[in-house]
Amino acid sequence: QVHVTESGGGLVQAGDSLRLSCAASGRTFSSSRMAWFRQAPGKIREFVAGLRKTGGSPEYADSVKGRFTISGDNVEDTIDLQMNSLKPEDTAVYYCAAADSGWYLRGDYPYWGQGTQVTVSS
Repeated sequence: QVHVTESGGGLVQAGDSLRLSCAASGRTFSSSRMAWFRQAPGKIREFVAGLRKTGGSPEYADSVKGRFTISGDNVEDTIDLQMNSLKPEDTAVYYCAAADSGWYLRGDYPYWGQGTQVTVSS
């Protein structure tokens, strides 16, 4: 069984920063790719940023490019999301996702965390 756990959400003002962290673990689990998604009220879940454990550049949604940075540990199955210059439209539940196969960062993931709320007030 694979467990994915997020932390770091909260309530901030527009222009502030937050850092989200995620860890995936399982007795035999080793990730090939991990990503952050988010879902705002009344909207579908959307890709935010993703990272492959080995090789390739990270990918970002256009709406967060230049403001968010994803980073990861090549040994441990952990990723962080540094979010700067936050906007009210970034308000959402942020989910971490992990996979032990596949290459496409914006694709399907079999393992998901329960999500962490990020609220940005204007």
